[in-house]
Amino acid sequence: MKSRNLTLAAALFGVSVLALGAAEARPVKWASAGDALTIDPHGQNEGLTTTVVQHMYEALTERDHAGKLHPLLASSWKVLPDDPTTWEFKLQEGVKFHDGSPFTADDVVFSYERAMQPTSDFKGYLTSVEKVSKVDDLTVRIKTKGPNPLLVNNTSSIRILNKAWAEKNNATKAQDFKNKEENYAVRNANGTGPFVLVTREADVKTVMKRNENYWAKAKVPLEITELTYVPIKQDATRIAALLSGEVDLVQDVPVQDIARLKGQPKVRVTTGPENRTIFFGMDVASKDLKGDNVEGKNPFADKRVRQAMNMALNRQAIQRVVMRGESIPTGVILPPFANGWTKELDAAPATDVAKAKALLAEAGYPNGFSVTLHCPNDRYINDEGICQAAVGMFGQIGVKVNLVSQSKSIHFNLIQKNPPETEFYLVGWGVPTFDSDYVFSYMYHSRTGSQGSWNATGYADKDVDAQIQSLSKEIDIAKRDATIAQIWAKLKDETVYLPIHHQTLSYGMNSTLDVPVDVQNQPKLKMVSFKGS
Repeated sequence: MKSRNLTLAAALFGVSVLALGAAEARPVKWASAGDALTIDPHGQNEGLTTTVVQHMYEALTERDHAGKLHPLLASSWKVLPDDPTTWEFKLQEGVKFHDGSPFTADDVVFSYERAMQPTSDFKGYLTSVEKVSKVDDLTVRIKTKGPNPLLVNNTSSIRILNKAWAEKNNATKAQDFKNKEENYAVRNANGTGPFVLVTREADVKTVMKRNENYWAKAKVPLEITELTYVPIKQDATRIAALLSGEVDLVQDVPVQDIARLKGQPKVRVTTGPENRTIFFGMDVASKDLKGDNVEGKNPFADKRVRQAMNMALNRQAIQRVVMRGESIPTGVILPPFANGWTKELDAAPATDVAKAKALLAEAGYPNGFSVTLHCPNDRYINDEGICQAAVGMFGQIGVKVNLVSQSKSIHFNLIQKNPPETEFYLVGWGVPTFDSDYVFSYMYHSRTGSQGSWNATGYADKDVDAQIQSLSKEIDIAKRDATIAQIWAKLKDETVYLPIHHQTLSYGMNSTLDVPVDVQNQPKLKMVSFKGS
């Protein structure tokens, strides 16, 4: 097969933020329900964490608010014409880290090798990589185990850390978050990004100041002089802070407050779809569950039980009552933005309580069973409300659910532990590579040293694993897409997860701002310009 030369010209992208230029630059306070779990750029592959981190650390590429890929620290890239397994990246000239040291290929090689370490939560992006090497100070080559025409899609998530700074501060190892490890990079930063860390107080606030020496300052507005991120867990408190002017931007407006905020003259609300699906996962592999009332058996191990619970979910009711219309019911854990999504996959089973009860009886549970459900209460839009609604729906078919609601910092740790410490849980998943392989690799592949790190279900199929692994080596796009379709057909039938909906988002802000909803929910505040009052 002929490889395609994918060289791209250097250019930073523009985000559709109004730039009327009449107001002076000023500080901005930005709030959401939870906090970043860490600021180690390779410690946690979690949405809000990467959203905060991206303002200090940058990658070779980045995606604009609509999801289109653009150059960032790399000015261009291509697959070598004589070697389809090697990508070459040319780096931007004149870039400096926050401490003034120059950005070079050594930092890229170091950061990629760090991101590939067993403790990194980003290693799943780089499973096809064999070696990262320096050609010269401004050229890096990434050799893959086989031709990988989509490697560049993964580069926007690998942030570049200064090698010398990490070595000086004993932070060469990526944080082992699930085992509560600390290193210097967890609370300190030295990136190339538009904002410089001032203070980091976990669960209190993260303060950043404008990088006056930012290498791309001439290409972006960068009008925010100081950026303060504050976690405000309670919905009412967060919205009150916006209305009072205590904060300028709320990233996750509760659905019940959207209409009210739209009626406020000094508040702007922007709305849009997010590259994220919300769903339930369950332990399908253990011989016996610890948190149920069935001795010596695991109800979730029977596909009929999983299908019954899938039918018990009334997704339209959740959309209407819990989400106030701000969601899109689905039958697959893949957002419409990603390669591999189809309308047929997206179709969810009709809610059918009678048929669900019959399936449970057929599986040997005519009276149902009880189980514990773990749910975050500060990560997704109305996450706890979704769980509460589902508890009632499962109850209608005889599955009695004990709901345990907790902060995401505790919740995600239960999922990522090996073995996991949860048997039934809610989670949301975005697809930053915009390709099904990302979902397969993290959510369905058996847990290995580099893949399946978020697969707490115990699902493992060696044939599916082999198909997943083939995706990163297949250069025939039509053949690759056919394999993706085959994998999805099998996985949807297995019903390992119970999809609920694709999430939509609303940002609320002071009317002097106009921040569009970012499809990955990672607003890039370097792009903000203030409107005149």
